[in-house]
Parts: sequence; structure tokens; C-alpha cells
Amino acid sequence: MNNGHRPDYRVFSGNSNRKLAESICRELGRPLARATVGRFSDGEIQVEIGENVRGMDSFVIQSTSPDANTNLMELLIMIDALKRASAGSINAVIPYYGYARQDRKSAPRVPITAKLVADLLEAAGATRVISMDMHAGQIQGFFNVPFDHLYAAPVLLEHMRKRFDGDSQNVVIVSPDAGGVERARAYSKRLGSTLGIVDKRRTKPNVAEIMNVIGEVNGKIAVLLDDMIDTAGTLTQAANALVDKGATKVYAYATHAVLSGPAVERIMKSPIEEVIATDTIQLPPAAAACPKIRTLSVAGLLAEAVRRIHSADSLSSLFV
Repeated sequence: MNNGHRPDYRVFSGNSNRKLAESICRELGRPLARATVGRFSDGEIQVEIGENVRGMDSFVIQSTSPDANTNLMELLIMIDALKRASAGSINAVIPYYGYARQDRKSAPRVPITAKLVADLLEAAGATRVISMDMHAGQIQGFFNVPFDHLYAAPVLLEHMRKRFDGDSQNVVIVSPDAGGVERARAYSKRLGSTLGIVDKRRTKPNVAEIMNVIGEVNGKIAVLLDDMIDTAGTLTQAANALVDKGATKVYAYATHAVLSGPAVERIMKSPIEEVIATDTIQLPPAAAACPKIRTLSVAGLLAEAVRRIHSADSLSSLFV
């Protein structure tokens, strides 16, 4: 205890988000806690917590991004290590929650992996989960422990306002699919711009066929908005459709830059001026070198969430 105040807290990181974790710790004004996350000679993950956590709040920052399986196992093993070290609470800070796309049975004999991961996190010992811009908000209901769903909107909107300062009437926020309309509407309302939708028909996973553009985009700057960019097939096809409909420029904003497979090549060949994403996922080398891709940091937002959780303050103002 510290003179009768709440016990101290520790912030740990696996290997997938170390840069973000270090940025969060800088925002908090404290060092990243010591933990060894390595491998045995046969490839099994080896974790050792390097300092005392007994009775303390502990925060583990780890996205289940590519390689999703390895990063998920690192997270689970770190949580188990903290539980066995008698941590007071174990908060899994998962900026990008992988396996979220399978959140329901969309066909016979398929899994619900979003629920499976939730069960694994709870079984490992997580007492709270914090994530950002979930692929489907209802995944929060898969957990029986507190779940804080943060949004990158404050960071992305600030960048949009600076970029389109005084020209919001000439901007249309476009959802690349029907599922993202609510998100796009919220952004367009706050930006004071109009709304557009690209209607697509998905023929199979990671393959999309663009069908139609709903809304007036002729002569306007189109801003595609999505929660994540994976192979960039939907995004680049939507950009082509918008240009065909008369959009003068096309930008893309997303929270999670997965950027797998041919994503970077597709973005480079597309009419998109720039893709802006956050650092919930560390960019792969090809994406980091791409002149069309830039990242904004959500470290300040996550640091404030960590600070408020530890001090038992409200997080509601961060949910906007």
C-alpha cells in the first residue's frame, strides 16, 4: 500500500504491441513493467514476470493481430502468469480483438470464435477486458467480466477536422458496406458532412463485388470509413466505384490496419490518396514503407483508460 492509497499498478506488454505499450507508459509517466516473453527451443512460449505484482492492478497490452495465434497464446500465458503471481486484478488491454469476424453462426457447422476467445481469456484469469472498435459491438455480451469498449473516433475525427477544416460541406463520409452505416453516420454528424454507402455483395470471405453507390458523391471529397482493413479488397473496389461516380478525391480512415496479403499493393494501385489508421496494430514492414499509409496513435486514449480504471473513475466520457 502507498500511505493508505490504492496499491500501485503495473503495465505489461507482449510482443505484438510493444511500441504502443511504450507510448502508453510514456503518457502515464511510468516505465513498462519487466516481463520476459520468449520461446523454448521447440517453439513453446515462455513467460516470466520480472517484478512483484501481489495485490496490484496489472494491465497487459497485446493485440491478437498477425500472427493472431501466437499473440493470443502470449496474452493467455501472461494472464496465467499474473494470476499465479497473485495480481490483484488482471486487465487485458486488447487494442485489436482478433477472431471477432466470426461472431455468430452465419452458416451450418461453423464456429463462433469471438465467443471462444472470450471464454479463453476468462479461463486464463482476466478480470476485465478493454478493447477498441470491435468488429461487432455485441461481442461485449460474450464476457462475464467487465468489458470496456473504447472508440478511436476522437483521434480520427480530430485528424479529419484538421484536414478538411472549413470544407466539411464538400466532404461525404462513406461506409464501404451496409454493416458500417451506423459508424459512418456518427462520424458524418460530428463532422457536419453528408453520408454515403457503397452497397456490395460478398461472394466468399475476403472477396467482395461492388454493386452500387448510395448517396451524392459527384464533385465531393469521399472519405471511406471502416473499422478494419484486411486485404483492402472492399476498400479499393469502393474507391474505384466512388471515382466512377464523380468523387474528386478519395481518402480512407480505419481503426485497425491488418493489411494482410495483397493489401499494400492494392492500396498503391488504387485511386485512394491516403489511408489513415491507428496504431492498434503494428504495421508490417511493407505497409510501414508505403507512402500512402500513415498511422495515428491511440496511446493517449488507452493511457487515460488505464489511469481511470486503476483509480476507479468513470470511463463514460471516453466512449464517445
